[in-house]
Amino acid sequence: MTKVRSVSPFRKRLLLLVIYLSFISLGLPDSILGAAWPAMFDHLGVPVDYGGIISMIVAAGTVISSLLSGKIIHRLGYHLMITLSVLTTALALMGFSLSGHFFFLCILAVPLGLGAGGVDVALNNYVAIHYQARQMNWLHSFWGVGAAIGPMIMGSYLAKGESWSTGYSTIAWIQLGLVLILVLSLPLWSKKQPNEQESGDEKPTRLISLLLKLPGLKQALVVFFCYCTIEATFGMWGASFLVFTKGFETDQAARMTSLYFLGITLGRFLSGFLTAHFSNRQLVFLGQGVIGLGLGVLFLPFTVTILLGFLLVGLGCAPIFPSLLHETPVNFGEKHSQRIMGLQMASAYVGITLMPFLFGKIAYFTGHGFLLGFLGIFLVLIFGMTKQMNSKVDSPT
Repeated sequence: MTKVRSVSPFRKRLLLLVIYLSFISLGLPDSILGAAWPAMFDHLGVPVDYGGIISMIVAAGTVISSLLSGKIIHRLGYHLMITLSVLTTALALMGFSLSGHFFFLCILAVPLGLGAGGVDVALNNYVAIHYQARQMNWLHSFWGVGAAIGPMIMGSYLAKGESWSTGYSTIAWIQLGLVLILVLSLPLWSKKQPNEQESGDEKPTRLISLLLKLPGLKQALVVFFCYCTIEATFGMWGASFLVFTKGFETDQAARMTSLYFLGITLGRFLSGFLTAHFSNRQLVFLGQGVIGLGLGVLFLPFTVTILLGFLLVGLGCAPIFPSLLHETPVNFGEKHSQRIMGLQMASAYVGITLMPFLFGKIAYFTGHGFLLGFLGIFLVLIFGMTKQMNSKVDSPT
């Protein structure tokens, strides 16, 4: 198994910086579709709910790469896997900027999702095993940096009256710059291939069936599904909620979406320090409570509270995902952690795949004001399933 301590302290710090930059690249494309969609759908000549189709295809590609990640990482190694994945997303984003047809955007969404999944699983498993909880939270805060920068870039171009395609082009060039950094970072990475302990002589389907019998794993998969439903649906439709329900302009809504992702970023940075005083489980429940508070604030009929509501939902989302991931080796053991991490990420991306699309269809009939109630349902569900998961892990018999 690749060890961070196999390199010198200086190289170790540089490697950690490269890992953080890689997660910025993961966050950049995750947020721009939702921010740009109020301006995109009319230009593309499609109904507003079609944004969920693109989101669904991207997430489906991520599910596939998450499930295959164990074999690919074992064959290529972490460095090559991550570099090729970021390059794939960069080229897909460049294609987005050059295409003005919805059909071609759907095709380009496939490599965009495949690349994102490769980066996500590889780095999450690496950090969960080799680093402490604070590094995991800080890792995901850098995802938030990318996710916050994306809408800022898109919103600035929309405010100047430029096309959404210009925003996609700019983000694609940033991604290509990160690819260059990854290529140059090759000497920092260990040449030893990761050991896929869980492969053995077991067939993948047989192994997955055995893993699902682990106490608490089924509940964990539901928790990941519910959390990513909340995060992705709010990120995808938050701007549309502001435009169609609150009367915001498209550029204002894009910037407000950026505030949501900024809340995730700041929250995860702070969570890294809070790990010295709270356990991962406590941070998960704390985050759920703050999300509930944020949704309650957004229910208030005051425009001035919207900014606070978006920020609180982001802050609440902040510690949940990294804390759950860091608990994986603790809850289920290191031996199968890479395969279980892939299962959890796949479940998470099923939520990202289906639920923003489903809400888009529901909103066609109910209006986008139902977004808060929709998210509230899944917040109650994730609370109950988290308690069940903890109970089964602590008392497996």
